[in-house]
Amino acid sequence: MSKYPSIIKAEQLVEEIGKDDLVILDCRFRLSDKDWGLEQYLKGHIAGAYYLDLDKDLSSSLKAHGGRHPLPTNLEETLGNLGIVLNQTRVVVYDDSRFAFAARLWWLLRYLGHSSVQILDGGWNAWQNQNYPIESNIPPRRIPTIFAAQPHRDWLIEYRQIQENLTSKEAILIDSREERRYQGKEEPIDPVAGHIPSAINSPYLWITDEQGYIKEDQQSIWNDYQNTDKPLWIYCGSGVTACVNLFSLEQVGLFERAKLYLGGWSDWCSYLEEWKSTE
Repeated sequence: MSKYPSIIKAEQLVEEIGKDDLVILDCRFRLSDKDWGLEQYLKGHIAGAYYLDLDKDLSSSLKAHGGRHPLPTNLEETLGNLGIVLNQTRVVVYDDSRFAFAARLWWLLRYLGHSSVQILDGGWNAWQNQNYPIESNIPPRRIPTIFAAQPHRDWLIEYRQIQENLTSKEAILIDSREERRYQGKEEPIDPVAGHIPSAINSPYLWITDEQGYIKEDQQSIWNDYQNTDKPLWIYCGSGVTACVNLFSLEQVGLFERAKLYLGGWSDWCSYLEEWKSTE
């Protein structure tokens, strides 16, 4: 377990800037404009922060199946090049999207065995609003190390398990996308609208307020799942915003029961012909 809480306030982080054992990672991103995040980082970022890109650093290349954002294959090397030592270096991550991309990185670090990771509450906007130090230059390279990952491969759920669960009802399936996407009223990204059969909708946007601060009452979001021992299988479009719900589940002590269907709706849709034939 980490000696640090999983959430950190801007006024706490500003006191830590410059410490050798702290690495700050900016992961702002826009699905609609893949270059936007880096462009914003180069315009200005938290002093000393490095940038990691959702597509280039936090995901790997697309395949026929597996969803739009498969697990990255080079993240361990990237973390090592940033001088991050497993469970020794303190990592703080932030975005400006209500934890959407910061939580993806938080989960990936936890998945790789690194527990000393925190999300900045309120993200970039909180930092800016308090006029804390911002810079546009890329920080000096840190002394590289070997990030000795210890991945929790049993934290992941695959398509076949989701398919089998339609009959077995072994787990509670939770869709983290916005309500309109879950209901099939709109689908801006994937080829089919709707949700996986039996899935319950718990949008990731419930976790934070409109300013991107975590809501105080996380417990009430998950009250319906406290009185059952069933596993909680969490998904979204492609394993990004689902991580916000996983982050929230840690706050209320349910993280150990939760697993991520990383491929999410985009992976499910890739088997379109197969599941259409069973209807």
